[in-house]
Amino acid sequence: MKPKIAVIGTTFMDCKGFSKHQYDPYGRNLGDIRFFHGGVGRNVAENLAYLGLSTFFVSTVDNSALGKEVISRLQRTKVNTEYLTFVDEKGMGMWLAILDQKGDLAGSISQMPDLKLLEKHIVEKGSRIMETCSHVVLELDLNRNISYQVVEIAQSQGKPVYGIPGNLEVILGNPELLLFTDCFICNEIEAAKLIGKEISGQDMTVIQEELKSFVGKAKLRAMVVTLGDRGAVYYDSKTGEIGYQPALPTRVVDTSGAGDAFFSGTVMGLTCNRPLSEAVTYGTKVASWTIQMAENTCSAIPEMMRKDEHFKALAKILDKAVI
Repeated sequence: MKPKIAVIGTTFMDCKGFSKHQYDPYGRNLGDIRFFHGGVGRNVAENLAYLGLSTFFVSTVDNSALGKEVISRLQRTKVNTEYLTFVDEKGMGMWLAILDQKGDLAGSISQMPDLKLLEKHIVEKGSRIMETCSHVVLELDLNRNISYQVVEIAQSQGKPVYGIPGNLEVILGNPELLLFTDCFICNEIEAAKLIGKEISGQDMTVIQEELKSFVGKAKLRAMVVTLGDRGAVYYDSKTGEIGYQPALPTRVVDTSGAGDAFFSGTVMGLTCNRPLSEAVTYGTKVASWTIQMAENTCSAIPEMMRKDEHFKALAKILDKAVI
């Protein structure tokens, strides 16, 4: 049976400034300013739909022209919006981001939506949502109540949960939430805060050992840490898989969607019952395709998949499994 994934997270509108020259944080910078559809949950839902997975997005949007545009775009990418709910205001957040001349994030400010609105939505429809899906993707830093409601319902119904962080506020205050995840994926800055040690720039062997030690002490199932242009390290405590996945040489336009894209590709592999070592290769490829775009997601993913040998091999495996 093909997976059906419920993505529970936020919807944002992003305002991005792209510097044309060397970025000066204290001076004026000429460049381009553009608006994009964003939000970790929204980005992941759209990515998973592009990857060909049946995807439900659970979130709130404003009952406005902008909110309707968000829903219309998701529907065009074949995301199921049955569990998106309209609210009068504060159902969507905003993200102001500055990208330097290399396309790397130089600074940002987030305005969060009113999460009590999503919390109410989960209370009312959480059980029904879980009955609809086979797997759950959860932004763990929404708020404590939402995260616990979701993981408890998912656990009661035997649905695997894949966790992605936001600002780490909820996770750092409630680290036991990670115990409910089948795999947790974060970047090296977030991992350092969780582990309590600086890992940026360390040798890959050292980072892998730190990851293995943390996963063991925290009693987690699996964890992946992305390392920017160095790639990613991973460890699955159940299978014993541990390793390093290098990044792909890529022409960079905007790196801000890389983490969500890597997460999406990796989760796609895991929901299709592929080992973590294989799943991270899909995540790496999707991230590589995405950072070549100014958008937070890559609409060319379906076309790229058809050309890629790894994805073509996966498609054959899945076709045989369905038969």
